[in-house]
Amino acid sequence: MRTTDLRGRELSRGELLALVPRAALGADVAVERVRPLVDAVARRGEAALREQALQFDRVEGHALRVPTEAVAASLDNCPADVRAALTELISRLRLGSAAQVPPNTVTQIGEGARITQRWQPVSRVGLYAPGGKAAYPSSVIMNAVAAQTAGVPSLALASPAQQDNAGLPHQAVLWAAALCGIDEVYAIGGAGAIAAFAHGVPTIGLEPVDVVTGPGNVFVAAAKRVVSGTVGIDSEAGTTEILVIADASADPRFVAADLISQAEHDEAAASVLVTDSVEFAGRVNEEISTRVSLTTHADRVRTALQGPQSAVILVDDLETAVRVSNAYGPEHLEIQTRDDDAVLAGITDAGAIFVGSYTPVSLGDYLAGSNHVLPTGGTARFAAGLGAHTFLRPQQIIHYGRDALAATEEPLLALAAAEGLPAHGEAVSARFEQEGI
Repeated sequence: MRTTDLRGRELSRGELLALVPRAALGADVAVERVRPLVDAVARRGEAALREQALQFDRVEGHALRVPTEAVAASLDNCPADVRAALTELISRLRLGSAAQVPPNTVTQIGEGARITQRWQPVSRVGLYAPGGKAAYPSSVIMNAVAAQTAGVPSLALASPAQQDNAGLPHQAVLWAAALCGIDEVYAIGGAGAIAAFAHGVPTIGLEPVDVVTGPGNVFVAAAKRVVSGTVGIDSEAGTTEILVIADASADPRFVAADLISQAEHDEAAASVLVTDSVEFAGRVNEEISTRVSLTTHADRVRTALQGPQSAVILVDDLETAVRVSNAYGPEHLEIQTRDDDAVLAGITDAGAIFVGSYTPVSLGDYLAGSNHVLPTGGTARFAAGLGAHTFLRPQQIIHYGRDALAATEEPLLALAAAEGLPAHGEAVSARFEQEGI
C-alpha cells in the first residue's frame, strides 16, 4: 500500500477532501457510461435488457422473470449450515431494523388543534443484489428485511443472470429470496436492472417501483444517480471501502486482516489505514504481505491494495486522524485505539462505525444485526445507510376544530397580507362569514 504522509501539515477541510484517496473511476465518469444503458431500457425495455445481458453477463435466451417455483425449489439445494446462518441473519436483522421504525406521535398545539406525525412506507420497492465476482445472499436479506420491517407491501428483486445456473440469478441469491418470502425475482443485472425498476418493463410484468435500493459496483451506483428523481434511492452504495483509525496499541494482525477482507470484494475496493505511528504502519504492511499470499483471491486483493483508492495515511495525532476520516466519509469505519470512545466522539461522517478490536467489518457484513448496505465514495458525508427508515416517509396530519382555527385568523391574515397572498387569508375568513346570519 502506498503511503501518504500528512505529518506536520495544517490542512483545511477542503484540502483534506482533495487529498484523501479515491478510485480512478469515480461516479461522475461512470454516470456518462451508464446513461445510454439506462436510456435504452427506458425506451426499448426487454429488448435492451437482453442485449445488455448478452454483452455483460454473456447470457441469452433466458427468462428475465424467474419462475416462482424456481425460487422456492432453490432451497432444496441449500446446505443446512448455510440455511441456518441465513435464518440467523434474518432474525438478528429484524431486531436491528425494528429499532429504526419511529412511533406515530401526536402534538397538541392547543385546544382542538393537533398534528399527528406518522411514518408511511412507500408502496413498492426494487431491491438489487450484485452477482459479479461473488454472490450476495446477505445483501438480499439486508434489503428485504429492512423493507419488510418498514411495512412495504410490494417487493421485487433483481440480480444478474448466471451462465452456470441456466440463466437464473446465483442460487444463493434465490435461497435468500425464498427465506425472505420474495417471489417476484428478475434475472437482470447492472445498470439495466436499476433502469428496469425505475421505468418498468411491461412485457415481463415488471411494474415501476417507488424506491430502488441495494449495493453494486460503481456502475450500479452511477445508474442509481441517473434515475434519482424518477424514483427514490437509498444511497450510492458502490464499490466497497474501509478506513481504519488505529494507533500503536492496536494489533497489526487484526488491522491487516480487516483491510484484506474488504479488498477481497473487488480490484477497485478501497482499504485505508490512518495512524499516528510509523512503526505500526510498517507492522501492518508486513502482516499484509504475509497474509495476502495465503488468501484465496490474492491477485484481486493485491490489485485493490496497490490501487490509487488504497493507502496508509500518516498523521500527527488521533485528532487529525478523525479529521481525515470525516473528510473521507468512509462506508465502513473501524476504530482500534487506546481510547476508542474519545475517537468516536469526534466522528461525524461514516456509513457504519465498528468500535474496538473485536468488531470487524465482516461482522457487520453478516451477523451484527446492523445493515451492510452503506453509502460509498464520500457520500456518507450527507447520506445514510440502508434501514427501515429508508422506506418510510414522515407525513404530518393536521386536524383543527372551529375554535382552534378562529384563534389563528388574525395572525394568519397578517402573514398572508405580508406575503401578498390575500386569498390565503380569505380561505380562513370565509369559514366565519355566514356566522350570526
